[in-house]
Amino acid sequence: MQQSEQVCGSPSVLLLEPFYGGSHKQLIDLLKENILSCSVFTLPAKKWHWRARTSALFFSQTVPTCSSYRVLFSSSVLNLCELVSLRPDLARLKKVLYFHENQLVYPVRRNQDRDFQYGYNQVLSCLVSDVVVFNSHFNMDSFLSSIQSFMKKIPDHRPKDLAQLIRPKCVVVSYPVQFPDVSSLLPEHKRIRRPCSGKRSEDNDIIRQQGKQSQDDDIIRHCGGQQLSLSSTLESTCGSKTIVTPVSEVESAAQVKPLHIVWPHRWEHDKNPELFFNTLLRLKEKLLDFHVSVLGETFTDVPEIFSLARVPLDSNILHWGFLPSKDQYLQVLCDADVVVSTAKHEFFGVAMLEAVHCGCFPLCPKALVYPEIFPEQYLYSTPEQLCKRLQELCRRPDLARKHVAMVDTSLYSWTSLKTQFKSLLTSDSP
Repeated sequence: MQQSEQVCGSPSVLLLEPFYGGSHKQLIDLLKENILSCSVFTLPAKKWHWRARTSALFFSQTVPTCSSYRVLFSSSVLNLCELVSLRPDLARLKKVLYFHENQLVYPVRRNQDRDFQYGYNQVLSCLVSDVVVFNSHFNMDSFLSSIQSFMKKIPDHRPKDLAQLIRPKCVVVSYPVQFPDVSSLLPEHKRIRRPCSGKRSEDNDIIRQQGKQSQDDDIIRHCGGQQLSLSSTLESTCGSKTIVTPVSEVESAAQVKPLHIVWPHRWEHDKNPELFFNTLLRLKEKLLDFHVSVLGETFTDVPEIFSLARVPLDSNILHWGFLPSKDQYLQVLCDADVVVSTAKHEFFGVAMLEAVHCGCFPLCPKALVYPEIFPEQYLYSTPEQLCKRLQELCRRPDLARKHVAMVDTSLYSWTSLKTQFKSLLTSDSP
């Protein structure tokens, strides 16, 4: 059912969302709560393909004419080009298009399955927008660099220089994650080693530059000119101060329970569940002990690997399936030790940041958006590297439990990003 909400008086901002669910819904709700004088029109998060094809016509008929509108904000699911051609009164507004994902590089199982129209609509929408906002540099760069090859699908009379026309309009503004206070949900060992709130964001840049000598070796960190393996020491960071604590002082409490691995992603092929479950089965073959929680939403076409893997992993499973309660979801993240992504597609990755906020040690592909957010020590390049990292952590759960992830999640909070969003939604700030 279509939803609409219009403020009393003279609204200046028109928020449109053709796919009102998940991160799309969270962003619209956040803007509605924090931006004065908004009108909101949405469609339910069902039948994505039909929303992308037809929502412009629907909104053209349902959004009332309003002379006070100054800014139009929508996700790129909407064909903005169609909307402003049907509604010339909306064409005069400052038009802000937000890309949660882009269809030019969105993974499909077979290339012939890619529907040209969805990506083409996004290009057209960019051309009529005033500001094109991407949630990551990876999202923006992959979109702009793919336009030329994408247009080669047209058999003849192809348009030219589209990326050059669109690029000047583009900005990157991260998705604003609402990080709740989880201090009451954290187990004792996570509460003890939580970092100071004043931690500098520059720390992540330093760690990225340092990198690792080899991801096939033990996790290596440098301190005072000495090379230290996390197999013999634990490190925590508070502000700019590094404290190295011998494992023997904390090992007994951290080694009691098996490693708890969490996978909090949609149950779809683009999240590559095959790699995740195959890795866990390899750990079982090596007789390594671990627990696993497989969270995330399910849709109509659930990959077969979920049912195939559940039986051999039954004794390891703590949670299986979507948790409808946000508190339940956060509790599992707080209880977990390691969060894993095996994605073949990710333009931002809210679930990984939420898990890090809850104290999990992240392991992500060295690809997609992840190198923008996560330092080198949390990235793997091959399935073998992922398996080796998890092997070590299964043998030594304390390495994860006593580690403070070097990711400043506050950079991706609404508090940090609200000024940029308010500027986007101000008519005199193109």
